[in-house]
Amino acid sequence: MHEIEPYYKWRDDYIAAEDEYSPFYATQYSEFEFDKQVYNFLLHPQWDSFGSNTLYMKVLYADYDRSYAIIEFIGEWNDAINNDIMLLKREIIELMVDNGITQFILIGENVLNFHSSDDCYYEEWFQDVEDGWIAGINFRPHVIEEFKRNNIDYYINFGGELDDLNWRALKPLQLFKKVEEQLTKRLN
Repeated sequence: MHEIEPYYKWRDDYIAAEDEYSPFYATQYSEFEFDKQVYNFLLHPQWDSFGSNTLYMKVLYADYDRSYAIIEFIGEWNDAINNDIMLLKREIIELMVDNGITQFILIGENVLNFHSSDDCYYEEWFQDVEDGWIAGINFRPHVIEEFKRNNIDYYINFGGELDDLNWRALKPLQLFKKVEEQLTKRLN
């Protein structure tokens, strides 16, 4: 897992550590010191911690004018033991919503497992974005099934093209438009 880097080809467009509105503003990274891990597996030092012992993230892009953010995750999403959703909601999402982000694209291809608790923080997040949305792209099928089994898919949109999207071939705005188009089709 230490070789899996957060996606870096949009760094010419956005770097969270240089964004004064980002929860990770002024974060310093080491290229050589592996200070994060999921269980016994070291992670690449470019991943960001938000308080979870098993789930890490990277804000790949935030557009405050268009009110969207793209966030990549790695690890095990564990609400049952670590209450990852509470940490994510309180430490990251609330700050982003306060700065106008109401549309969230969550990239989950490196999320290995999901363990549910209750859905209160998902519901709260869903209510916070009002006319916005939360979309999960490229999550693994067994992870999506766990989200669905626990009715989290009421708050986070999965399915269809969102489950197998070649997002790396797109620029951030193109990805946003593609996800928005999918969600608009569902509403109509």
